[in-house]
Amino acid sequence: MEWATEVLSYFTSDFLWAGAVLALQITVVSMVIGLAFGLVLALMRISEYRLISGIAWVYIWVMRGTPLLLQLVFIFDALPLIGLKFDSFTTAVIGFSLNQAAFSAEIIRGGILSVNPQQAVAASSLGMGPMLTLRRIVLPQAMRAILPALANDTIGMLKMTSVASVIFVNELTFRAQQIVGENFKFFTVFAGAGLIYLLLTSIISIAQMLIERSLDPERRQQTGSRGWLGRGRRTTAPAPAATPVRATKASRVEAVRELIPAAAPAASDEPFLQCANVWKAYGERDVLKGISFNVKPGEVVAVIGPSGSGKSTLLRLVNHLESIDQGEIRVGGRYVGYVKENGRLRPTSGRAKARAEVGVSMVFQSFNLFANLTALENIMEAPVRVHGVPRAEAEALARRLLAAVGLSSHADHLPQHLSGGQQQRVAIARALAVKPRLMLFDEPTSALDPELVGEVLNVMRALAEAGMTMIIVTHEIRFAREVADRVVFFDEGSIVEEGAPADILDKPSKERTRRFLSVIGNEVADEEVA
Repeated sequence: MEWATEVLSYFTSDFLWAGAVLALQITVVSMVIGLAFGLVLALMRISEYRLISGIAWVYIWVMRGTPLLLQLVFIFDALPLIGLKFDSFTTAVIGFSLNQAAFSAEIIRGGILSVNPQQAVAASSLGMGPMLTLRRIVLPQAMRAILPALANDTIGMLKMTSVASVIFVNELTFRAQQIVGENFKFFTVFAGAGLIYLLLTSIISIAQMLIERSLDPERRQQTGSRGWLGRGRRTTAPAPAATPVRATKASRVEAVRELIPAAAPAASDEPFLQCANVWKAYGERDVLKGISFNVKPGEVVAVIGPSGSGKSTLLRLVNHLESIDQGEIRVGGRYVGYVKENGRLRPTSGRAKARAEVGVSMVFQSFNLFANLTALENIMEAPVRVHGVPRAEAEALARRLLAAVGLSSHADHLPQHLSGGQQQRVAIARALAVKPRLMLFDEPTSALDPELVGEVLNVMRALAEAGMTMIIVTHEIRFAREVADRVVFFDEGSIVEEGAPADILDKPSKERTRRFLSVIGNEVADEEVA
């Protein structure tokens, strides 16, 4: 076994290990720089501005389409002609970094696109800005898709550092070739070098596995860790297990009522929401056609109508999740992310901040809970990150809200472990945690099984009785009759009629309203028979 002893001697050779350390240094530095630049390129690629997206695409196209060897030679030999001269190590780092950035950009972009875009919409509705949303919500979910490909690239780069020998970088493979050039022992020398590569790549693989485990929300939930993308550790001890207490209607009302006094006056004739001649079109189709209506503080308005009539679009315009084409919307006397110029509204930057300042929260049809956070963390996120509430205070509020919606024992559950009704109740608690002055509900029960609808409606009844100002897009006619102060019927982007529930639902004046209510009534009757 003389050859095995010889392989081992080369595996422990200081000369080869010095080359391995150099290869590792190039890999680590280049990956760090390449990832940072790649993230910038990925964000440029998904930008809504074509010029920015185009610049990133051209860079990626060139770097992925030309050999790394030629790129290194160009940096080392051609750039000195214009006064830019680098040593071999620096040239290798620059070349590998620029090349890796192109590949990392597409990997990161793919990971970001794999995250449900409604996660970002929900974060924005809570006042979280784009970069905060990226760091706290999107990247932690995207990393589970990004990491395996990046680990492959890291291993590939470590092995590809041998290409740097063309510019005289004395790394591992180059040193092995130097030894072979002297003793011609190809097998034993390259076998020893191969074992060094195998050890280093194994370390990278183990690091990948550990990071993946830290990103697993299931494991994070069990260990109490908050991951590694800016989460830190739990700052307050988890609440001790207790026998679940079913929240009563009175306790729900009282829990919400605590938030109302600081939000808006209990009684006022001045409208809190003012929509004046609002138009919105998608392409050639007008979705909203000159909508005008007001909502007073503490008023509950139920918006009904057929699918596609513009109901949900109206809510998204009120919250400035989409921009209006014409007209104006004021919440609490303020524009949400607009300035008025020459008689027209112009969207401004900082829309998320404007939502937070005005105090508008939205509950979505499909819940849109943050998949990487537990129920408790979902509720705490906006108060801590947007409003600067201390963690202990935010956690105490979150637990009170969970109790109010009857989910005290589900605080540490991830969204995928909750039923639809439970997820929607957590979503309502999350919306309430920022102490809103106006709550928007976009068909909050339409994605639920019929037997789960009641538990969500009970929470919304408590909100109404507590005095929360609400606009509710719903097909629950019975609920609208019981809870709403006013019913507005939409059809084809216009308000057909509006008034007290008894007037609109029992004796509508318009034929279109009567037809709609007749269809809805038949569907409800069929469900009850079933």
